[in-house]
Amino acid sequence: MTPEALQQELDAGRVRSAYLVAGGEALLRDESIAALRCAVLGDAPADFNFDRFEGDTVSPGALADALHMLPVFAARRLVWLREPTGGRGSWKSLCEALPALVRELGKDAPAVLVVSATSIDRRTAWVRAFGDAWVECEAPRGARELVAFVKKDAKRLGIALASGAAEQLALRVGASLIGLRNELEKASLLAGAGQKVTADHVAASAADLAEEPVWDLTDAIGEGRAGDALAVLHKVLGAGAAPPLVLGTLASHFRKLLRLRTGGAVAAPPFVQRKLETQARRYAPARLLVCLRAIHDTDQALKGQGALPPPLALERLVMGLAA
Repeated sequence: MTPEALQQELDAGRVRSAYLVAGGEALLRDESIAALRCAVLGDAPADFNFDRFEGDTVSPGALADALHMLPVFAARRLVWLREPTGGRGSWKSLCEALPALVRELGKDAPAVLVVSATSIDRRTAWVRAFGDAWVECEAPRGARELVAFVKKDAKRLGIALASGAAEQLALRVGASLIGLRNELEKASLLAGAGQKVTADHVAASAADLAEEPVWDLTDAIGEGRAGDALAVLHKVLGAGAAPPLVLGTLASHFRKLLRLRTGGAVAAPPFVQRKLETQARRYAPARLLVCLRAIHDTDQALKGQGALPPPLALERLVMGLAA
């Protein structure tokens, strides 16, 4: 089912006993899980009724215990399992146990199980165990669908769009829904409160970042050349690139690397595909997740939630990514 179909089910009062929320688009995964949390827990205290487990550390027994635990001042508990997709070690035993755990969850079960993953193998037994309770979270690829997302998101955020603005945004950002939302909000700030966002606002706020400096930066980071990476960063910032744009480019790049490193695919020209695959091989999946968390923390700093000014926050990030 799509995230929209999930929301319609939840609005109609239907909550299943288990869900698989999977796909490469983090924004859709996050919003689907938030909708499930709201539907399952409502106003109930999360301290007693919500458990979150990581797929590389939790044992099948601990997960089963959480699913059988009774709720406190709530109708049901919510148990969230993240990324059980390694296929080895503890991940392997967990994936082997999941089909039976899903089957045991009837309509009167004390907990709802939500499993989320960036990429999955549709042929595995644990994936098939969810049946049609699979929320597919992939970003649209076609230009028409991306433009529709921008217009829908703008309406939800109360942002007025002039003719051509959504098309310009989709053209510049591409199939990254988080990127589209971030750039939409940036363009709205540039336009001013109560003003329509035009194609010119989009062009000014989502200025293109030259490809060559980006590859120089990510190559230096991937090879651990922190000094060279800092030099390229200073060159990019000195050329007038805004810190949020540089950060957004790094976030998009590392999401692509993680998708490739975990068996997914990235739509790109052949020469770009080869470069991405070469860089992806330099990282373990766990390391890429650490990098993305660091990028998220820097995003919060750029939004005023950190003590460092934006250029220094980016310097710290680049040094950490290259470590």
